[in-house]
Amino acid sequence: MRITSYVRLLRPEQWLKNVFVLLPVFFGGKLLDIDCWSRVLPSFIAFSLMASAVYCFNDVRDVEADRRHPKKCRRPVASGEVSVPAAITIMVLLSVAAAVIPVLSLGDSGWLISAIIVGYFALNIVYCLKLKYYAIIDVFVISTGFVLRLLCGGLSTGIYLSPWIVLMTFLLALFLAFAKRRDDVVMYERQGLVTRKNIVSYNIPFMNQTLGLIGTIAIVCYIIYTVQPDVVERLGSQYVYLTSLFVVAAILRYLQVAIVRADSGSPTKILIRDRFIQACLLGWGVSFMIILYL
Repeated sequence: MRITSYVRLLRPEQWLKNVFVLLPVFFGGKLLDIDCWSRVLPSFIAFSLMASAVYCFNDVRDVEADRRHPKKCRRPVASGEVSVPAAITIMVLLSVAAAVIPVLSLGDSGWLISAIIVGYFALNIVYCLKLKYYAIIDVFVISTGFVLRLLCGGLSTGIYLSPWIVLMTFLLALFLAFAKRRDDVVMYERQGLVTRKNIVSYNIPFMNQTLGLIGTIAIVCYIIYTVQPDVVERLGSQYVYLTSLFVVAAILRYLQVAIVRADSGSPTKILIRDRFIQACLLGWGVSFMIILYL
């Protein structure tokens, strides 16, 4: 079998989601702290490996359903490029490595981080087996996974996480998950294609209102975070709120992609190819760095 088939099985492009593990370093103003990076990178690697292990399990579990899907049928296991036993073996190896890395590299705190990563794996196994069939609960489980990423980054570095950042992370993940579900609803209503069993519990008006509501709350949470007295004191600047402009623009653009273009099936691909959102993220990052480091 081609090595590219096994690489695709791991979905390395999805590791972009694990950047949430690194966020505490950014928000904590520790980008130039080498020791901080040496502690957070093992957690990032471990979370990436565990995420790939989850994808392996998901592909094995859903192999028959994927073969009937217009896009998912090209996945390595569904297409027959990677056998089921091989996928299971890779899953076991990745999950063991992910659980061991924090313990070996982060000392006493490594055990807690490893427990969170294993908990992430267990949560996703339950999700694949049962929870993904329940509307709304499924996207809440996905969003919880992003909060666990953030917590791992905070624990690895010892950086305090504001409750507003935790809420913002959950809401942003919830926003992206519902946008992805909306794409499935569009396929269901236009083509009658049931890509997941709970899709019949959603419709376009509900999705549009939900995305607008969550997007609004996420923006408010971020603005409140930027003007909190403890945040202003810790970051040493009262101008962090200016970065909200980029957050608002990025969320509005994503709403446009989801609702107007009906092309929100893969948040990762959108982030990789959409120049407007990339410009917003770059502007947000640069402005944040200027405020924090200059």
